[in-house]
Amino acid sequence: MKSRLHLALSCAFALTTAAASGETITLDGKDTGKIFDGIGALSAGASSRLLIDYPEPQRSEILDYLFKPNFGAALQINKVEIGGDMNSTDGSEPSHMRTRDDENYHRGYEWWLMKESKQRNPNIKLYGLEWGAPNWINPQKNNVWTQDNITYILNWVRHAKSDHHLSIDYLGGWNERGFNAAWYEQFRAALNHAGMEQIKVVADDSFNWRVGHAAVADPKFATSFEIIGMHYPPGDSSTNLAWKAALSTGKPLWGSEIGSQPYDTGAGGLARMYNQGYINNKMTAFISWSTIWSVYPGLPYSGDGLMLANQPWSGHYVVGLSIWVTAHTTQFARPGWQYLDGACSIFGNGSYVALRSPNGKDFSLIVETIDAKTPRSAGFAVTGGLSSGVLHIWRTNVRSRKDADWFVRQPDVTPQNGRFTMTFDPGCVYSVTTTSGQAKGTTTPPPPAALGLPYKDDFQACTIGQTPRYFSDQHGTFEVAPAAGGREGKCLRQVVTAKPVVWNGDADPGTLVGDPSWKNYSISSDVLLEQPGYVDLIGRVMDPTNQNQITGYHLRLTDKGHWSLFLRANDKVAKEMELASGNRTSAAGTGQWHKLLLSFVDNKITAAIDGAMVAKKVASSTYPVGMVGYQVSRWQNAQFMNFEVLPAK
Repeated sequence: MKSRLHLALSCAFALTTAAASGETITLDGKDTGKIFDGIGALSAGASSRLLIDYPEPQRSEILDYLFKPNFGAALQINKVEIGGDMNSTDGSEPSHMRTRDDENYHRGYEWWLMKESKQRNPNIKLYGLEWGAPNWINPQKNNVWTQDNITYILNWVRHAKSDHHLSIDYLGGWNERGFNAAWYEQFRAALNHAGMEQIKVVADDSFNWRVGHAAVADPKFATSFEIIGMHYPPGDSSTNLAWKAALSTGKPLWGSEIGSQPYDTGAGGLARMYNQGYINNKMTAFISWSTIWSVYPGLPYSGDGLMLANQPWSGHYVVGLSIWVTAHTTQFARPGWQYLDGACSIFGNGSYVALRSPNGKDFSLIVETIDAKTPRSAGFAVTGGLSSGVLHIWRTNVRSRKDADWFVRQPDVTPQNGRFTMTFDPGCVYSVTTTSGQAKGTTTPPPPAALGLPYKDDFQACTIGQTPRYFSDQHGTFEVAPAAGGREGKCLRQVVTAKPVVWNGDADPGTLVGDPSWKNYSISSDVLLEQPGYVDLIGRVMDPTNQNQITGYHLRLTDKGHWSLFLRANDKVAKEMELASGNRTSAAGTGQWHKLLLSFVDNKITAAIDGAMVAKKVASSTYPVGMVGYQVSRWQNAQFMNFEVLPAK
């Protein structure tokens, strides 16, 4: 994931070799071109966390828009994070092996998402990639280039099959952290030895084409992977020597992560990339982050995805414009179709690409005029065995904010003597095809609504090892577990005990829950420290744009009985301002339950420990509203029970 400013610049494609106005564009079925590998999306960085908590039928409707053929985006590649218990942008995803002896292949929601995508489209390809890993993978260094990590990934692949009946098609190395040639060679050899020769390895899921140079210089390294994947490629790489080297290998070039743009306003950039990424960079697959923005508001890159679904309590979701510009390719061309290079070019301030089916007859033409200022006309000649029958046309006005202007069927066109002419309006995407079956799915989502108070969770209805509904881990992992400290029943427990191989930098484990609009409320919870350290109860969490860092008002209790009420403000470096502090010897020790309470009424904050008020009406107006959460000293175990948020009196 990258900054929005950087992405905006990278989407400003160079428009070269423009087709002259009035020129006839030939669609020749005998033309040469690369094979289209598909368009997909990426669930990673906890970007899909809240989706699994959606009620039916809304959850199924959302999944249909993402994966169901001829309904919405009809995604052809489903790329997911292999979890590592550490923050990977907007939260952490749990690991399947926290130690060499710990194995649980049902943690997290990526297994579920892969299964749901396969149920809707059995032909969808599955792609796994790491952001981080548990401590045992490499306790000495913060990287994943170890033999233990190869074991870790291979076990994930094996149990995807044995536990979930999922066959993995593609695997990467370490997200956006370059490559280690020797590790890739060992990885490919291990896959082959394990009978996983069919899995294709992608290198190196980073921000440049440098792996192309390395592959040309080192033939052994070149045999260790099958696909070159780059994140956020430039608009035109034709003068880039590393890109030329990558192209010379003959391996498919992919935009293995693109996007990082809002579900609505980012659609134009996707439309350009889907066409011009092939024209200028010869890329044959495009994978957008994120699949869906199902994250609490205010976290980094808020809204970036193909759809918005961040209110599981109301069932509300928004089908973004990005869904429909994606459908303009995915509903008209399948993986295995071939680009027709003679009909792939820049078109004034726009572009067009043509692809033909393996039968040599059907074809589709995708035209984008995102940056055009005036209508553009062109003539087309169909030859080389391609069908000259009726053409079906679909159009999206990307400049409109109305759903009625998106993915709309237009009148058919019948070529005369293999020729036809069309005029393309500015700011649009068109698909012209000889195929049929395309459709625009329609549903009626519920209206948005705040998560109501009181909100309680005693965790007793949860399965052991499960993440409770709506809780979104930011670093570390919080799971339901048997309670300790002389209590029966279940608790919520921070379970990670050693610093993982981190992707974003280290921080205290924490988790969030609630509605960003909550204002006057009290939050209370029983807490227990298993080892010396501290535990925080947090309120008014607002705009935590620093990855890993949970802003808001923290009530902290240590095993020594020291307590403090402090504000953590949002800044490049998290700033903490103590508002009150003291000692309660009765609250000292580990293995004992204590009750923490924070109350907010306008700009006054009150705190209590074990029923005794320790801070009364402390004034602070930095954060007037926000969510709630827990945080634990790293890397300690702590337990929580009787979580409750009530309207403040």
